[in-house]
Amino acid sequence: MKKNLKSEFSTRQYMISRDFEIYYYSDKKIPTVSAHTHDYYEFYFFIDGHIIMHIDGKSFVPTPGTLIVIPPFLPHYAQLLDGEIAYRRFVFWVTKDFINTLSGVSEDYNYLPNKTTGDNFFIHKFTDIEFNTIQGKGFTLIDEVHSNRFGKDAKILLSVSDFIITVSRLVYENLNPNIVDSDSDSLYQSIIQYIETHIDEPLSLELIAQKLHVSKYHISHVFSETNGIPLHKYITKKRLDMCRDAILSGQDISIVAEAYGFADYSVFYRAFVKEYGISPKKYKDEILRNKS
Repeated sequence: MKKNLKSEFSTRQYMISRDFEIYYYSDKKIPTVSAHTHDYYEFYFFIDGHIIMHIDGKSFVPTPGTLIVIPPFLPHYAQLLDGEIAYRRFVFWVTKDFINTLSGVSEDYNYLPNKTTGDNFFIHKFTDIEFNTIQGKGFTLIDEVHSNRFGKDAKILLSVSDFIITVSRLVYENLNPNIVDSDSDSLYQSIIQYIETHIDEPLSLELIAQKLHVSKYHISHVFSETNGIPLHKYITKKRLDMCRDAILSGQDISIVAEAYGFADYSVFYRAFVKEYGISPKKYKDEILRNKS
């Protein structure tokens, strides 16, 4: 049975589930929703549309790729201006108790909720690449919630944890570009960091060696010894993972391939089929059918 990843909009402003709920909406018309509050956190991801967001007496127009974290009991509502462009967004509701449970494993789960301390809401703008990654994680979580597969509960817990930490990490690293880990001086960490920040640009062993001022033979040895696979295979896999997330969010296949560093579409096509066992077009068609 095909899973429908798009939710029908409801004016309900309370949770049915105990811990969290996540929705993907795409609407050209919605009922009027007045200012309201929740007793849980709302992570709102604006994808597209013409709206005005009203939060605690303040009004602003979000741009695509914007995250808004709204704490409990802060009045808010979105006003749809017109339906010329579908109003698309993710809404992630999560309770304080669930965040507290996760923070027993790592205090990092509290990073974004803590940004709203003092009844403040928090806004952050992601890059297109970052936001595609987030959308991919969101659709993966929704897909798992709607599934009936073995290990569903365990997989949901892993997926929701991954979703929260991925979003938190992207925000943290954007806001703290000069803070580095104690291991960041290692060559391996420097290689990974360079790849992560230049994944949409031409990458090669020779280029990375030149940028890091290290012998390409030394880089090749260190990377293979640490990661277990050659550098070029890691780069290809990383790009394919990001392309998959972008396709999962509905992006155009040819644009995705070029955006993530595949200059030749035929190379991208062969690599994608090898990695996922299906052509990019069939993969996208399947995903879009699930979202409609």
